[in-house]
Amino acid sequence: MRPVAIVTDSTHYLTRELVDRAGVVEVSLYLHSGGRAERELACTDYDAFYGALADGGSLPTTSQPSIGDFVAAYEPLLESGSDIVSIHLSGGLSGTPEAARQAKAMLEERGAPGRIEVIDSQTACGGLGCVVLAAAAAARSGGDAHTVLERARTAREAMRLWFCLDTLEYLQRGGRIGRAAAWIGGALQIKPILSVRSEITPVERVRTAGRGFERMVDYMRELRESGSDAWVVQHVRAPERAAALADRGRELFRSEPVWVSEIGPVIGTYTGPGLLGVGGLPASLLAGL
Repeated sequence: MRPVAIVTDSTHYLTRELVDRAGVVEVSLYLHSGGRAERELACTDYDAFYGALADGGSLPTTSQPSIGDFVAAYEPLLESGSDIVSIHLSGGLSGTPEAARQAKAMLEERGAPGRIEVIDSQTACGGLGCVVLAAAAAARSGGDAHTVLERARTAREAMRLWFCLDTLEYLQRGGRIGRAAAWIGGALQIKPILSVRSEITPVERVRTAGRGFERMVDYMRELRESGSDAWVVQHVRAPERAAALADRGRELFRSEPVWVSEIGPVIGTYTGPGLLGVGGLPASLLAGL
């Protein structure tokens, strides 16, 4: 039985320690600004990026990895004797899964049939990260490609994710508003709470950041009560609020978060500063990591 390598894209925003521990291979999305393209994984100065974003100029644009980027990631893994499970940002938000599928088809034509599986996570950020870690746990436990793929699918269905934005402005400007478009109008002043299930999905609206914080705590309670005891916190330019939310999570779960991290530029372009999010899935799906 061949070992299984896990490939994902740069929009998981796991900590570097977790990526290294899980042995995950990353393929970067791109940022385009001022006629220049930059790999998201190379953009490490979040202060500068989000400072420019908040100044109100034109938004950068983003793009998926190329087919060639995926081929370059897959070929060495295949040559080393590994099968591949490649898990990506929702296809409702990006063409990334389709680019991965095209790379798979190209390599299959070259003689690697049945050795690459591509899965659309139907989510993003912390949701994607949890699905990736679940797959990596199955692979590290010795699972074959089918076992790893099924673990990823189970995690995708079990994963729950909510995030509160400071404003809908960036989603609207970036054209990623999805079903939350119904809230546009006088709603730019509210604090929207959203989820991702294939696309951006509206959940509820609150009036203040304080109320948004407390609703995130409420969603943590929902996670705990449903048995989703592996939990994560993410933010954009809100480290103090994220730390406070993690403290509340420790009280509720009596455990540490799987990780706390800041969301990077590709997704942050469309959320803007001020995002605060929580998510989770059953810890049993991460067993073996």
